Amino acid sequence: MTLSNDLDKLRSKMQAAVKAHWKAFLFEGILLVILGIAAIIVPTFASLAVTIFLGWMFLISGIGGLIVTFWARNMPGFWWSLISAALAVLAGMVLLARPMQGVLTLTIVVGAYFVAEGVATVMYALEHRRELSGRWSWLLIAGLMDIVIAFFIIAGLPESAGWAIGLLVGLNLMFGGATLIGMALAARNT
Repeated sequence: MTLSNDLDKLRSKMQAAVKAHWKAFLFEGILLVILGIAAIIVPTFASLAVTIFLGWMFLISGIGGLIVTFWARNMPGFWWSLISAALAVLAGMVLLARPMQGVLTLTIVVGAYFVAEGVATVMYALEHRRELSGRWSWLLIAGLMDIVIAFFIIAGLPESAGWAIGLLVGLNLMFGGATLIGMALAARNT
């Protein structure tokens, strides 16, 4: 009973917070949709921007990791932590020094991810079918779509590197923004 009451209180507080700030969620949603559309219109620029952003993230996190590793050098796992931080710095420097090659590498990784995710989802769907679950066909379709996306990305290399990351980020931004817009409008009306 306590967990149920706690969840109800949390849900009530979340609804109140969303209702109180629905305009902020609406603004953020609109901004994300606009950025998503821009990324879809100019996917090469968006792909490059994502690669440069990731480069900076790796570089900054790697430098931070090096500082913390040397600060706590008496802790167990010092060498593993040092190697991990150094690899992050190296990855960041490579992505920033050669962002177009970084876009190609990231596209290959994304293609491989979609293959692995698609195969895993198809296998998961087949397991659900054995249990006579009514939703297994949706899982199967999702897995097959992942494999189709992977095929277009991998078969189109190196040209697909110019559009794949930007297009996927654009779609993600658009759908995330649309979700926030829907949430804001629903909160406004409650």
